[in-house]
Amino acid sequence: MSFPRRLLGSDEELIIELRPHWFALVQPVLVTVLIFVAMGVALAYLPSWSFSGWIKLLIVAVAVAVFLARPMRRFLAWATSEFVVTSDRVVHRSGILSKRSMEIPLENVTDVRYEEGFLERLVGAGSLILESPGEFGQERFSHVSNPEKVQKTIYELTEENRRRMAPVTPLAPVPPPSRGPGVSVADEIAKLARLRQQGVLTEEEFQAQKARLLQSG
Repeated sequence: MSFPRRLLGSDEELIIELRPHWFALVQPVLVTVLIFVAMGVALAYLPSWSFSGWIKLLIVAVAVAVFLARPMRRFLAWATSEFVVTSDRVVHRSGILSKRSMEIPLENVTDVRYEEGFLERLVGAGSLILESPGEFGQERFSHVSNPEKVQKTIYELTEENRRRMAPVTPLAPVPPPSRGPGVSVADEIAKLARLRQQGVLTEEEFQAQKARLLQSG
């Protein structure tokens, strides 16, 4: 399952698209093995008496019910979850029949960090923690692949997004130069040329100031 491109905005880019790390399957696989081993042992040592058929059916039903209640839910959560980072937001989606989606705009992310246990560090997995104001507050995403790289990417995108959305403050107009005694028009034009070269004046401002000097001279 991949993130539908139709859900992206017109100028939005898909940066990271991840499934949960395979390490998330270790526990449900072990629990599944224990359930069916216990079922096999119970059936093997079941006393042979007239109601043993019903007892066997009950044991199998209990084992299947426990499997569906715990490990199967973990398998489905792993198979249907996706963690997505775009140029504008962080998205987490999960579920097949009943879907759950959570989105955090990058400009709302106030802190991003990761945690790795010993075993997680060995396999390249970890948890990502995002903090933001509003309804979500602190969100933890477990079993993220390469969480350090994901954290760095989200931080860089957040800073870039804030710079892009910051209001642009117009530069104050440069006042026309005042000539002191003994200063020629050529000297003032040379000063304006230096300001243009340094980026203080645009080409239009330079030409306007130059025209004023020539008119006053």
